[in-house]
Order: sequence, then structure tokens, then C-alpha cells
Amino acid sequence: MTNIILSGGSGTRLWPLSRKLLPKQFLELFNNKTLFQLTIERNSKICDKCMVISNIDQYFIALDQLEELDNKFKVDNTKFLLEEIGKNTAPAIAFAALESSPDEILFVTPSDHLIKNEEKYLQAIEKAKEFADKDFLVTFGIKPTEPNTGYGYIEANNYDVIKFHEKPDFQTAKEYVKKGNYYWNSGMFMFKAGKFLAELKKHNSKLFEEILKSYEKRQKISENQLRLREMNNIPDISVDYAVMEKSDKIKIISSKFEWNDVGSFDSLVNEIESKDYIGIDSKDNFIYSNKMVATIDIEDLIVIDTDDALLITKKGSTQKVKKIVEKLKNLNHTTISNHTIVHRPWGTFETLIEDNGYKIKRIIVKPGKRLSLQKHFHRNEHWIVVSGTAEVTVGENIYLVRPNESTYIKMGEVHRLSNPGKVPVILIEAQVGEYTGEDDIIRIEDDFKRQ
Repeated sequence: MTNIILSGGSGTRLWPLSRKLLPKQFLELFNNKTLFQLTIERNSKICDKCMVISNIDQYFIALDQLEELDNKFKVDNTKFLLEEIGKNTAPAIAFAALESSPDEILFVTPSDHLIKNEEKYLQAIEKAKEFADKDFLVTFGIKPTEPNTGYGYIEANNYDVIKFHEKPDFQTAKEYVKKGNYYWNSGMFMFKAGKFLAELKKHNSKLFEEILKSYEKRQKISENQLRLREMNNIPDISVDYAVMEKSDKIKIISSKFEWNDVGSFDSLVNEIESKDYIGIDSKDNFIYSNKMVATIDIEDLIVIDTDDALLITKKGSTQKVKKIVEKLKNLNHTTISNHTIVHRPWGTFETLIEDNGYKIKRIIVKPGKRLSLQKHFHRNEHWIVVSGTAEVTVGENIYLVRPNESTYIKMGEVHRLSNPGKVPVILIEAQVGEYTGEDDIIRIEDDFKRQ
């Protein structure tokens, strides 16, 4: 059985913790582990292979986090399918099915859900496998604990699905919970790869054809990395709309394990504790910050403080964070995509100061890694090594720069920064020029095959 992990989401409702280039599934919020890592660990007990559906921006973070784990889901056991454009769950799952043998059972899970009570979880999976072996498409329904309006619902009669329902209003959700045969739609599925593709082709042939066209033009980067191209003509559609709501081969497993999709701060506050917080005459607040926060005479607030953004909201209103993100998108604000610390396949960089005409960064290059061979049209760069030994290429010259030494890269010069050593290289980079944006990079050669 192969675990198909859907990992392309951006987690906008957890902004400013979650960003486009570091979404919620990769945040170390749960005992120094991420939701992505917990998903890998949990499913490695019942699956012998893994396939991650993501995008190129998130690939290197996922790879790093996979390498940190000590279990049988090693890098060699994991294949990455990297989409050029996110087109929702139906195309993503179809790509994974096309990459699998027809009789392979696929266990499809999001990468950003928190699941407890593992014994009941494994029992639900074993029951689902019985149905998948009989050529059914299985969905997992979660027994509701409250009339939540943030989830879709599945109406069922024992193992048979009666109907899928959209996210309801509060009164309708109360009625669903009262009736007892309605379940939260978990977004988890199990089926044979070939049976899923057959149902997709039967109920949405045009979608299937477009997915197949894109798949046939895939680019094989390595044995474990495929890049999916020419996806513009593929509709953006969920697997529920494309297949599950139309097929007559659906079964549902009523699941009693503890499940949290961590889809908002209201759900997150039930899983982690406030950090660095004291309050006077304050109650029922959740504070998450890297600095000490003190409150006086406030209650029922959620405060999320990061280095470059601050969110203050009432409990019960956190679904509206998505609207904040939309406004920031319209402003083209940088906090949508990046934290102040930005992850790259070779390491990280942190912007310390930025103003008109200059920018100062701290750069960390991992052992054995190097940046692309590149040049800039609008800026000069000064590098000062703080720790480790850097190998610097400028034009035809290659030389070492040690701690407390510096070098200078003129505008337009072809250059590269490498770490040939066994410890990280830490340096301070001062950029000076009329434009210091990250898109002023012309890559000539790149170990990671970035554009």
C-alpha cells in the first residue's frame, strides 16, 4: 500500500504563522515536529511506500524534513510529484494513480491533519482496505464532536454513502449532528489506482484526458522526482466533485479516532499552549509569540506575533483570516509568501535590514551545498564570513573565504557561493544597488534544477 500525501496547500487561515513558502504542514508546532513529519511517521506503520504531491517551492523543505526522520520512510522509499500549478485534489490524486500500478492500493491523506488515538486509526484503515480490495472507493468520515460549519458533511447509512453535503450554516450543522448519521468529510481516501482512474474517466472524461496529456509530458528529474508540466488546461476541481459524489462504488468508514484538520487558529488553540505570556485580569486568551507578551483586562482573544506580522482576532472569528490574506495579496505584500527567514535547498537566508538602495542578510549554507552560479544586473554584494569556510567563485577565480574575512562581488559578475566543509557556513551579505529584489537573479547553472 502506498501513502499518497497531498502537500501543496498554503494554509492561508493560519497566517501569519503559515506562508506560501512555509505553509502550516511544515511548521514545527508539535513537540518540535511538523504535521508533515507526523503524517509520515503515522502512515509508515501501514504503508511501505510514499508519494508526495507538492510543488517545487515546497519540495526541498519536504525533503529536508523527511531526512530528519528515523523510520522506514527513507528518501529512497518516497517519490515526489511536483505540480507546475496547483489544480486541487482530483488532478493531484489522478497523477499519483497514473504513476502507480493499477492494482496498487493508494491511501490518500492530507499532510496537515493532526490525528490521535492511533489504535482506532489503524482499525479504520484495515476496514477500509477490505473494501478497497473489493474494488470500492473508500472515504473516511469523522464522527462530529460539535456542529462545526468549517467542514463538509457526508450522510451515510452504515457503510453506504447517501449524499455529500457542502459546508452548512450553524443551524443545519446542529441538525446534522443531532441526526447522528452525518460525518465530517476528512479528505482521506483509499482505493486501487486503476479503479480510481476508471471512475474518473467514467464520470469526468474531459478532465481525465487533460490530466493524461499533462502526465505524458512529465519531466523525469530523477528516479524519485517527477515534474508535471503543461497543466493550464486542467480544471481546478476537488476529488469529491470529480468522482466521489458521482460514483456508485463508494463506501464510508465511520472513524472514531481524534482528528483535527488544524484549519484555523480556533482549532489550533486546542492543540498547543500559549508561549511567553502573562495576564492580569485576563482569561481564555491564546498568545503565540517569540517575545514576552503581557495583557490586562482582555478575554477571548487570539494573538499571533511573528517577526514581521501581528494578528489579533476574537476567538470564533479566525475563519476570516483568509479575507485578510486576500487583502494582502491585492497589496502584493511580502508577508504572504515569506517569513523573515526563507528556506532554500542549500540552506536559509534572513533579511535583517532593508531600505532604499541596500539590504543586509544573514545567510546559512548547509555542508556540501552551494548556491546557483548566477549574476545580478542591479546590485553589488559584500560577503563577510562569520563561521565556517566558504568557497567563492567570481568569474574564472575560485578562492576560500574564512571567518572574519570578506569578499566583494561587482554588479554583473558571474559568481557562486559554496560550502565544501563539514559545518554550516554563516555569512553576512550586504547588497547595495538601485534594486535588491529576489527576482534580480540570473541563474546560469543550478544543482537543484531551478529556473
